[in-house]
Amino acid sequence: MIENDEGSGPGKLLGWLDDRGITPVVVRAWDGEPVPTSVDGHAGLILLGGGMLPDEDERSPWLPAERSLLRDAHGRVPVLGICLGGQLLAHTFGGEVKGKYGLPEKGVTSLTVLPAAADDPLVSGLPSTVRAVESHQDQITRLPEDAVLLMSSERCPIQMLRVGDRSWGVQFHPEVEGDRVRRWNPERLRSMGFDPDTVVADAERYAEELDKTWSAVVGTFLSFCADR
Repeated sequence: MIENDEGSGPGKLLGWLDDRGITPVVVRAWDGEPVPTSVDGHAGLILLGGGMLPDEDERSPWLPAERSLLRDAHGRVPVLGICLGGQLLAHTFGGEVKGKYGLPEKGVTSLTVLPAAADDPLVSGLPSTVRAVESHQDQITRLPEDAVLLMSSERCPIQMLRVGDRSWGVQFHPEVEGDRVRRWNPERLRSMGFDPDTVVADAERYAEELDKTWSAVVGTFLSFCADR
Protein backbone atom coordinates (compact mmCIF):
# COMPACT_ATOMS: atom_id res chain seq x y z
CA MET A 1 0.00 0.00 0.00
CA ILE A 2 1.50 3.33 -1.10
CA GLU A 3 0.74 6.53 0.83
CA ASN A 4 1.15 9.64 -1.33
CA ASP A 5 0.08 12.28 1.19
CA GLU A 6 0.29 12.57 4.97
CA GLY A 7 -3.37 13.60 5.08
CA SER A 8 -4.64 10.73 2.92
CA GLY A 9 -3.81 7.58 4.85
CA PRO A 10 -5.37 4.12 4.73
CA GLY A 11 -8.25 4.89 7.11
CA LYS A 12 -10.75 2.02 7.25
CA LEU A 13 -8.59 -0.13 5.00
CA LEU A 14 -6.44 -1.18 7.96
CA GLY A 15 -9.43 -2.59 9.84
CA TRP A 16 -10.76 -4.37 6.75
CA LEU A 17 -7.34 -5.91 6.14
CA ASP A 18 -7.10 -7.01 9.76
CA ASP A 19 -10.58 -8.56 9.63
CA ARG A 20 -9.32 -10.82 6.84
CA GLY A 21 -6.00 -11.67 8.45
CA ILE A 22 -3.96 -9.73 5.90
CA THR A 23 -0.92 -7.82 7.13
CA PRO A 24 -0.28 -4.73 4.97
CA VAL A 25 3.07 -3.28 3.99
CA VAL A 26 2.50 0.49 4.09
CA VAL A 27 5.04 2.61 2.20
CA ARG A 28 4.94 6.30 3.15
CA ALA A 29 6.33 7.63 -0.11
CA TRP A 30 5.52 11.21 0.92
CA ASP A 31 7.92 10.77 3.84
CA GLY A 32 10.80 9.47 1.75
CA GLU A 33 10.24 5.73 2.15
CA PRO A 34 11.34 4.04 -1.09
CA VAL A 35 8.69 2.67 -3.42
CA PRO A 36 9.36 -1.02 -4.17
CA THR A 37 10.55 -1.89 -7.66
CA SER A 38 8.38 -5.00 -7.90
CA VAL A 39 5.30 -6.65 -6.38
CA ASP A 40 7.20 -9.91 -5.98
CA GLY A 41 6.20 -11.48 -2.67
CA HIS A 42 3.03 -9.38 -2.36
CA ALA A 43 -0.57 -10.39 -2.99
CA GLY A 44 -1.90 -7.05 -4.25
CA LEU A 45 -1.27 -3.33 -4.62
CA ILE A 46 -3.28 -0.39 -3.24
CA LEU A 47 -2.39 3.19 -4.22
CA LEU A 48 -3.82 5.90 -1.96
CA GLY A 49 -4.78 9.52 -2.62
CA GLY A 50 -2.91 12.80 -2.63
CA GLY A 51 -3.19 16.40 -3.73
CA MET A 52 -0.86 16.15 -6.71
CA LEU A 53 -1.43 15.13 -10.33
CA PRO A 54 -0.11 11.71 -11.43
CA ASP A 55 2.70 13.25 -13.48
CA GLU A 56 3.80 16.02 -11.07
CA ASP A 57 7.19 14.38 -10.68
CA GLU A 58 9.06 17.52 -9.64
CA ARG A 59 6.62 18.09 -6.79
CA SER A 60 6.45 14.40 -5.82
CA PRO A 61 9.68 12.72 -6.99
CA TRP A 62 8.55 9.19 -6.09
CA LEU A 63 5.80 9.18 -8.74
CA PRO A 64 7.95 7.67 -11.55
CA ALA A 65 8.77 4.73 -9.28
CA GLU A 66 5.07 4.39 -8.39
CA ARG A 67 4.06 4.32 -12.04
CA SER A 68 6.75 1.71 -12.70
CA LEU A 69 5.44 -0.41 -9.80
CA LEU A 70 1.93 -0.08 -11.18
CA ARG A 71 3.10 -1.39 -14.56
CA ASP A 72 4.85 -4.28 -12.81
CA ALA A 73 1.72 -5.12 -10.81
CA HIS A 74 -0.76 -4.88 -13.68
CA GLY A 75 -1.87 -8.34 -14.75
CA ARG A 76 0.15 -9.98 -11.96
CA VAL A 77 -1.71 -9.00 -8.77
CA PRO A 78 -5.01 -7.22 -8.06
CA VAL A 79 -4.64 -3.42 -8.06
CA LEU A 80 -6.85 -0.79 -6.42
CA GLY A 81 -6.12 2.90 -7.02
CA ILE A 82 -7.98 5.43 -4.84
CA CYS A 83 -8.41 9.08 -5.96
CA LEU A 84 -4.84 9.97 -7.05
CA GLY A 85 -4.23 6.21 -7.23
CA GLY A 86 -7.08 5.85 -9.71
CA GLN A 87 -5.72 8.77 -11.71
CA LEU A 88 -2.29 7.09 -11.71
CA LEU A 89 -3.87 3.95 -13.14
CA ALA A 90 -5.57 5.89 -15.93
CA HIS A 91 -2.51 8.03 -16.70
CA THR A 92 -0.05 5.12 -16.69
CA PHE A 93 -2.04 3.12 -19.22
CA GLY A 94 -2.76 5.91 -21.69
CA GLY A 95 -5.65 7.92 -20.26
CA GLU A 96 -5.72 11.62 -19.47
CA VAL A 97 -5.98 13.48 -16.15
CA LYS A 98 -6.57 17.24 -15.82
CA GLY A 99 -6.02 19.42 -12.78
CA LYS A 100 -8.75 21.69 -11.40
CA TYR A 101 -11.07 20.47 -14.12
CA GLY A 102 -14.82 20.90 -13.88
CA LEU A 103 -16.63 21.32 -10.58
CA PRO A 104 -15.22 20.01 -7.30
CA GLU A 105 -16.75 17.19 -5.28
CA LYS A 106 -16.48 17.17 -1.47
CA GLY A 107 -18.28 14.90 0.94
CA VAL A 108 -20.96 12.29 0.36
CA THR A 109 -21.90 12.06 -3.33
CA SER A 110 -24.31 9.87 -5.31
CA LEU A 111 -22.73 7.64 -7.95
CA THR A 112 -24.42 5.95 -10.89
CA VAL A 113 -23.40 2.32 -11.32
CA LEU A 114 -23.23 1.79 -15.10
CA PRO A 115 -24.43 -1.27 -17.05
CA ALA A 116 -20.86 -2.52 -17.59
CA ALA A 117 -20.58 -3.03 -13.83
CA ALA A 118 -23.02 -5.95 -14.05
CA ASP A 119 -20.19 -8.07 -15.50
CA ASP A 120 -17.45 -6.72 -13.26
CA PRO A 121 -16.18 -9.17 -10.62
CA LEU A 122 -15.68 -6.43 -8.02
CA VAL A 123 -18.93 -4.44 -8.19
CA SER A 124 -21.43 -6.67 -9.97
CA GLY A 125 -23.68 -6.90 -6.91
CA LEU A 126 -24.17 -3.17 -6.35
CA PRO A 127 -27.49 -1.37 -6.88
CA SER A 128 -27.86 1.20 -9.65
CA THR A 129 -27.00 4.09 -7.29
CA VAL A 130 -24.53 4.13 -4.40
CA ARG A 131 -22.97 6.81 -2.22
CA ALA A 132 -19.30 7.51 -1.56
CA VAL A 133 -17.13 10.23 -0.03
CA GLU A 134 -15.43 12.52 -2.54
CA SER A 135 -12.59 15.00 -2.15
CA HIS A 136 -11.24 16.26 -5.47
CA GLN A 137 -11.34 18.66 -8.36
CA ASP A 138 -8.65 17.06 -10.52
CA GLN A 139 -10.20 14.25 -12.54
CA ILE A 140 -9.71 11.66 -15.25
CA THR A 141 -10.91 13.17 -18.53
CA ARG A 142 -10.11 10.32 -20.93
CA LEU A 143 -10.02 6.58 -20.28
CA PRO A 144 -7.19 4.30 -21.42
CA GLU A 145 -8.11 2.68 -24.71
CA ASP A 146 -8.97 -0.73 -23.22
CA ALA A 147 -10.51 0.50 -19.97
CA VAL A 148 -14.08 -0.23 -18.84
CA LEU A 149 -16.09 2.59 -17.24
CA LEU A 150 -18.03 1.31 -14.22
CA MET A 151 -19.37 4.38 -12.36
CA SER A 152 -20.11 8.07 -12.96
CA SER A 153 -21.44 11.05 -11.04
CA GLU A 154 -23.17 14.26 -12.04
CA ARG A 155 -19.97 16.33 -11.78
CA CYS A 156 -17.41 13.68 -12.71
CA PRO A 157 -18.17 11.26 -15.56
CA ILE A 158 -15.27 8.91 -14.73
CA GLN A 159 -15.70 7.73 -11.14
CA MET A 160 -14.58 4.12 -11.46
CA LEU A 161 -12.72 2.21 -14.15
CA ARG A 162 -11.15 -1.15 -14.71
CA VAL A 163 -8.08 -1.77 -16.83
CA GLY A 164 -7.53 -5.41 -17.75
CA ASP A 165 -9.03 -8.07 -15.52
CA ARG A 166 -7.86 -7.06 -12.02
CA SER A 167 -6.80 -3.38 -11.95
CA TRP A 168 -9.42 -0.93 -10.66
CA GLY A 169 -9.32 2.80 -10.09
CA VAL A 170 -11.83 4.95 -8.20
CA GLN A 171 -12.07 8.73 -7.93
CA PHE A 172 -13.86 8.54 -4.58
CA HIS A 173 -12.63 7.52 -1.12
CA PRO A 174 -14.06 4.21 0.18
CA GLU A 175 -11.56 4.33 3.06
CA VAL A 176 -12.48 7.69 4.58
CA GLU A 177 -13.88 7.75 8.12
CA GLY A 178 -16.16 10.46 9.48
CA ASP A 179 -13.31 11.80 11.65
CA ARG A 180 -11.32 12.75 8.56
CA VAL A 181 -14.29 14.63 7.09
CA ARG A 182 -14.73 16.52 10.35
CA ARG A 183 -11.11 17.69 10.11
CA TRP A 184 -11.58 19.25 6.66
CA ASN A 185 -10.93 22.99 6.63
CA PRO A 186 -14.33 24.76 6.76
CA GLU A 187 -13.06 27.87 4.98
CA ARG A 188 -11.71 25.78 2.13
CA LEU A 189 -15.05 23.98 1.87
CA ARG A 190 -16.88 27.31 1.67
CA SER A 191 -14.46 28.56 -1.00
CA MET A 192 -15.37 25.51 -3.10
CA GLY A 193 -19.10 26.14 -2.69
CA PHE A 194 -19.88 23.64 0.09
CA ASP A 195 -21.49 24.22 3.47
CA PRO A 196 -19.17 22.66 6.09
CA ASP A 197 -22.01 21.73 8.44
CA THR A 198 -23.86 19.92 5.67
CA VAL A 199 -20.74 18.05 4.58
CA VAL A 200 -20.11 16.79 8.13
CA ALA A 201 -23.79 16.01 8.76
CA ASP A 202 -24.03 13.93 5.57
CA ALA A 203 -20.90 11.97 6.49
CA GLU A 204 -22.49 11.11 9.84
CA ARG A 205 -25.94 10.45 8.39
CA TYR A 206 -24.67 7.97 5.79
CA ALA A 207 -21.80 6.49 7.82
CA GLU A 208 -23.41 3.07 8.28
CA GLU A 209 -24.45 2.83 4.63
CA LEU A 210 -21.00 3.87 3.41
CA ASP A 211 -19.29 1.32 5.63
CA LYS A 212 -21.62 -1.47 4.53
CA THR A 213 -21.16 -0.71 0.83
CA TRP A 214 -17.40 -0.23 0.71
CA SER A 215 -16.38 -2.81 3.29
CA ALA A 216 -18.09 -5.37 1.03
CA VAL A 217 -16.47 -4.08 -2.17
CA VAL A 218 -13.00 -3.78 -0.66
CA GLY A 219 -13.55 -7.14 1.03
CA THR A 220 -14.11 -8.68 -2.39
CA PHE A 221 -10.91 -7.04 -3.64
CA LEU A 222 -9.01 -8.43 -0.67
CA SER A 223 -10.42 -11.89 -1.36
CA PHE A 224 -8.84 -11.70 -4.82
CA CYS A 225 -5.55 -10.85 -3.12
CA ALA A 226 -5.95 -13.69 -0.61
CA ASP A 227 -6.59 -16.15 -3.44
CA ARG A 228 -3.01 -15.60 -4.47
